[in-house]
Formats: sequence, C-alpha cells, structure tokens
Amino acid sequence: MPERHEVLHSLLKTVFEGERLTTAEVEERLEHHYGYRCPDDLAKSLAMMRRLGLIRGEPDRERGGWLWWMDEE
Repeated sequence: MPERHEVLHSLLKTVFEGERLTTAEVEERLEHHYGYRCPDDLAKSLAMMRRLGLIRGEPDRERGGWLWWMDEE
C-alpha cells in the first residue's frame, strides 16, 4: 500500500466512527479533526482504498454520491 494510503487509512479509523459517510463528509471530518487535506482527489484515494479492501463503499442515490465506511475490526 502506498505510504499516503497508510496515513489516510489510520486517520479514517477515527473519522468514520461506525458511520457511513459521503465523500464530502469524509473530507470535512478529516479537515476538522486533523487539518488534513488529501494531496490528490479524495474520491480517487477512497476508491483505491476500496479496491485494496481497506474500506468499503457503494453508490447511494438518495445522498447523490458514494457512501464510505470501515467494517468494525
């Protein structure tokens, strides 16, 4: 896993707090809690992490975008 995804993955563990969040909500929480802005497009990083099996995600028509979450470990 690329280093930036390792950092983002560790931050996301506290950001999700057992919730399903939109990309915008993830971005807002990362900035609020850590002052962290993803160096590239956050949606691309989240999609890559989903393909690697690090987080989960699915499209949600009601909220008009993707919902992201982490399974409880």
